[in-house]
Amino acid sequence: MIQPLNLPKAPLKLSRNEGVVFVWCEIRNKKLKLTPEEWVRQHVIHFLITFKNVPKGVIASEQTIQVNGLTRRCDLVVYNSHGKPILLIECKAADVALNEKVLHQIAQYNFNLNVDYLLLTNGIEQYNCFINRSKNTIDYLENLPNWNELS
Repeated sequence: MIQPLNLPKAPLKLSRNEGVVFVWCEIRNKKLKLTPEEWVRQHVIHFLITFKNVPKGVIASEQTIQVNGLTRRCDLVVYNSHGKPILLIECKAADVALNEKVLHQIAQYNFNLNVDYLLLTNGIEQYNCFINRSKNTIDYLENLPNWNELS
């Protein structure tokens, strides 16, 4: 479960209770069971705050949305200073392939949120995407812009 990722090392606060490992989530301000996907999500949160200058207060974790009448949860949503969603992030466990199914999942979520930037990651691979509406394309970026460039 705890494996090296292709993300900067994060100083996560781990604890154990009755054999179960928990991680402190800086966004939700509570301990969460440490699953392989949560391991990736917490590293992405650290990456956003520390390396992309995203304020903690504009990051939502497990954001609930409606998709085709069904309740879904986005792993992470980043908002601009006006409260508009600007970045949608889908995290998968390191052993889950980032394939067309994952892209379809985040695209469905984006019908609701209408963000300009998408990030798909399993902690090993990462795809940074810009929705180029003027060209009607998805542009793949080498790096995710900093928060002030996103907002």
